[in-house]
This record gives sequence, C-alpha cells and structure tokens, in this order.
Amino acid sequence: MNMIGIVEAVGGRFSRELGIDLEGGRSGEIFKWFLASVLFGARISETIVKHTFRAFEQAGVTTPEKIERTGWDGLVSILDRGGYVRYDFKTATKLLELCRTLRERYQNDLGRLHAEASDPRDLEERLKALTKGIGNVTVTIFLRELRGIWKKARPLPSDLVMLAAGNLGLISSTDEREQALALLQERWMESGGREKDFPDCESALLRVGKNYCRKKICDACPARTACRSAATTGRY
Repeated sequence: MNMIGIVEAVGGRFSRELGIDLEGGRSGEIFKWFLASVLFGARISETIVKHTFRAFEQAGVTTPEKIERTGWDGLVSILDRGGYVRYDFKTATKLLELCRTLRERYQNDLGRLHAEASDPRDLEERLKALTKGIGNVTVTIFLRELRGIWKKARPLPSDLVMLAAGNLGLISSTDEREQALALLQERWMESGGREKDFPDCESALLRVGKNYCRKKICDACPARTACRSAATTGRY
C-alpha cells in the first residue's frame, strides 16, 4: 500500500472532515480550524471533539467576536452540549482569553499574527502566547493543515506521525524531525501525491499512529501489510 492508499484507507485532513475549507486562506475558515484545534488539543475523543465543534456551529459561535459575546456561561453550555464536559470550565476560560488577546494584539485576525511572525518558530510561539494552555500539541494540530497555505506554517512531525512513519519504513529511527519531514514529503511526491495535499499524508499517518500503532492494534490496521513492526511480531 502506498501513501495515497493509506490516506484513502484511514482519512486525511481533519479540517476537511469538519467541512472547513482552508485552501482559500480565508480568515473566518482559519479561525474555525483554530477553534477545532483547541478542542482537539485536549485528551478527549475525536468523536466528542467533532460533536462539540458542531455544537459551536449550530449556536453560530465560530468567530472571535461571537465567542467573546457568548461569555463564559454560554461557552460552558455549548461545550457541555457537545459532550466536552471534562474540560468545559477551563476550555471556556481558554477560549475567552485567546479571543481577547487576538482582538487586542491582532485585530481578531490570525492572518495578521502570521504576517507579523518572523519565521516558523516565532509563529508557533505567538500562537502559544495567545493564552495559557495552548501548547505544542494544539499548535502542531493547527499548523499541520495550514502547511502550504501559510508560508511560515512548518511544524515538525508529531510523536504519533514519527511512530507510524517509522513502523511503515518511511523514515529511520535515527532520523531527526527536520530530516523526517523532508523524507516524508519526498515519499509523498514519489507515491504520486500533490505537494499541496501533503497535509493529508501527515493526518493519515497521525491517524495510523494514534488509532493503531500506539495501541498495538496491528490486525485491524489498514496499513498492516506495509508495517515493519507487524511483520516482525507476526501480528498479521
């Protein structure tokens, strides 16, 4: 199975699955994806995150202005409707604080934040500085799907992407993350993937790493025939 086959088997970009269109680089769509990335950043199931994002959409609360106007109690209510009850209080606080900072520093425009960043690492630090509680996981989730849309969006592969890519023989266990990123991009192009669709490849590897490699569920993994780990342990 080549890399395009893996994407077809397990799915690609999460933003597309949520109906968010990032390709045009529109500010409103990018903020929606940032909201979803904040939700995905907690230790909570994908299903609950998707239900909660839909709850925000149904309430019409998907812009920084609407989030601030909704207030803490209103945000907690939306989070609870989506099933995000374990993290409802602190997530409501986080959303209000990040939107306040975004308004005060960047006129409610994440595109302005990107424009003012000096390089990819500064971009990541500016995103984390929006409020306490936005860490590397959330930033990587967000920027991974903006690769090729924002010039400075160049996050390094996450642990789960590295795990899946290593098991599939796409990278070596000795590769540094910068080298691994370059190798994965090269492999993607060699398999017939388009450069602009590389975020689908990263997202697919994340899905494999999270749902199969980390749990050692090799028998059910759609990529098991290409997996060095499964072949070594006789799990397929």
